[in-house]
Amino acid sequence: MNAPTLSELVDGIAADGHGLVMLMGKGGVGKTTLAAAIAVELAHRGLPVHLTTSDPAAHLTETLNGALDNLTVSRIDPHAETERYRQHVLETKGAKLDAQGRALLEEDLRSPCTEEIAVFQAFSRIIREAGKKFVVMDTAPTGHTLLLLDATGAYHREVERQMSSGLHYLTPMMQLQDPKRTKVLLVTLAETTPVLEAANLQVDLRRAGIEPWAWIINNSVALAQPHSPLLRQRALNELDKIASVADGYSQRYAVVPLLKKEPVGIDCLLELSGYGVD
Repeated sequence: MNAPTLSELVDGIAADGHGLVMLMGKGGVGKTTLAAAIAVELAHRGLPVHLTTSDPAAHLTETLNGALDNLTVSRIDPHAETERYRQHVLETKGAKLDAQGRALLEEDLRSPCTEEIAVFQAFSRIIREAGKKFVVMDTAPTGHTLLLLDATGAYHREVERQMSSGLHYLTPMMQLQDPKRTKVLLVTLAETTPVLEAANLQVDLRRAGIEPWAWIINNSVALAQPHSPLLRQRALNELDKIASVADGYSQRYAVVPLLKKEPVGIDCLLELSGYGVD
């Protein structure tokens, strides 16, 4: 089976020199591993890269299992971001308040909205950073990511409401909508339900004015060329799903094989992407 490799997608990403690369999809499809593989290959090409995640279940450090020049790693921790935001507000807005006013402010800061604002601000910093280097972001499962995008959209609408039409401004949502600044990669498996869920996510993104740049079909048995009769039948079933992605959902896609062992470490991640493979 001949199919585009992840490394071929990275060719197109690397051509822009910098930008935000967001991997989205349901839980369990391998976003963390693929985000690490993309970040490692970009860094291996000599490009500065920040690999980050908003998924509390992600294990980026364990997946990398080593350091690489040009690559930094972080996590958007909602609890840490919320505490930092609370402290900032108390030190600024709360500095001149009396005891009663400060108590009211502290009560306001215990609202669930505080975490949403704090995480959105962290996300906005990540987007700004992508103006100077590559930022590869492993996102939380679909529902959490859509909530973050909702907050981004709400901020964009508020800016539009407050700004006069003659002024130029760039909101985080506008940066997400610009394919030269942001490339959204939808990750799926070659199975009916994951493909349909990715397709539904694509509809949601398009409704927000965000056009996914490419799809990645992960853990493909067909690409691994199995010998077992059972796995060969599964591989045949996969071909239909891969064709449905190519024909109906995205003209730009990559297929990543199922490996014999978990791809942990720099060398295994480069192997996963197909880097250097003829």
